[in-house]
Amino acid sequence: MSTNSQRLRLWRNARLATLVGDDLGIVEQGAVLSEGERIAFAGPESDLPAGMRDRAETVDLEGRWITPGLIDCHTHLVFGGDRAHEFELRLKGASYEEIARAGGGIVSSVNATRAASEDELLASALPRLDHLIAEGVTTVEVKSGYGLETRTELAMLRAARRLGEARRVNVSTTFLGAHALPVEAKGDKDAYIDLVCREMLPVVAAEGLADAVDGFCEGIAFLPEHISKVFEAAKKAGLPVKLHADQLSNLHGAKLAADYGALSADHLEYTDDEGAAAMQAAGTVAVILPGAYYFIRETKQPPIAAFRSHKVPMAVATDCNPGTSPLTSLLMTMNMAATLFRMTVDECIAGVTRNAAKALGKAQDIGTLEAGKRCDLAIWDIERPAELVYRLGFNPLHQRIWRGQ
Repeated sequence: MSTNSQRLRLWRNARLATLVGDDLGIVEQGAVLSEGERIAFAGPESDLPAGMRDRAETVDLEGRWITPGLIDCHTHLVFGGDRAHEFELRLKGASYEEIARAGGGIVSSVNATRAASEDELLASALPRLDHLIAEGVTTVEVKSGYGLETRTELAMLRAARRLGEARRVNVSTTFLGAHALPVEAKGDKDAYIDLVCREMLPVVAAEGLADAVDGFCEGIAFLPEHISKVFEAAKKAGLPVKLHADQLSNLHGAKLAADYGALSADHLEYTDDEGAAAMQAAGTVAVILPGAYYFIRETKQPPIAAFRSHKVPMAVATDCNPGTSPLTSLLMTMNMAATLFRMTVDECIAGVTRNAAKALGKAQDIGTLEAGKRCDLAIWDIERPAELVYRLGFNPLHQRIWRGQ
């Protein structure tokens, strides 16, 4: 006998962008059937077995579009305070590097985050998460990295895990202890990285608080030799890696990430052809972050043409953070990727579904409309998928389905 959690639900008379294959995988006159939390069928309605149709609770979508639930695969959603004052400084001409070297930037968020309790971190992150959920986001990645000490890094990751308990959303957590150098390190990057590897990362892994490990490979953060030590520690702990790479200069972070089989390399404005080729060979996803590019008024664009040429999967994410991308709209992010970097509609939509799932190492579970995957859907009041990328400040979400409900 079928339990309530296993009951069949059918969304019919729909148009589907399944994202199966190398394009949008469009199906006219399509249907999606769920059994419990999983998709049991997704495809042409005419192919749906009659026995399943007859037993299902049915919703007529009247020609609306269904895509996989959207995935924001790079965020810093949990943090204390804000950095609106730095925005003012930037408007007066200060650069990201100048603000960071003057004690602002990431370190200023560290002070506010350390001063906040776990409950306060959760409470401040929820409104940001709610904005993403309202646009059809069903999975979000959340990084630590504003603690830079064991106690606060753990508190951030626990708060991130609790987001998935407070809301109906999948949360993937990433330990980013190698984000910046705390003031108390007094400029000693080697000693701090040793602390990350020897103390922080083992505790994070032991408590099961992280799904991956990240680092910031940049002159104002950590050099490739520091990141290599973190990645070796992650490997020892059995955790996959990701990397903030080549955002402000080319330290060959993309190739470094690829050398360690990273799930993704993110930012990538200064990545060269060798880095793109290495990413393709390693299966590392390029995560494009137009919000940060726009907000810090960067002029060097990520090498989209090289990623296309080398067939590197490209994801798109908000990079929601207090200092360089205070962005909580994945729809706006797609428009920015298209407008600023000339990514196509198909690339943008794949970037927040199929390829975003790959960037999190979760392509087996989410990101496309296929039998066996989680039934995470976004249902849209649109006439064509291009509207999701084309419109500014407009949310055409009709309904969001998370795990079949």
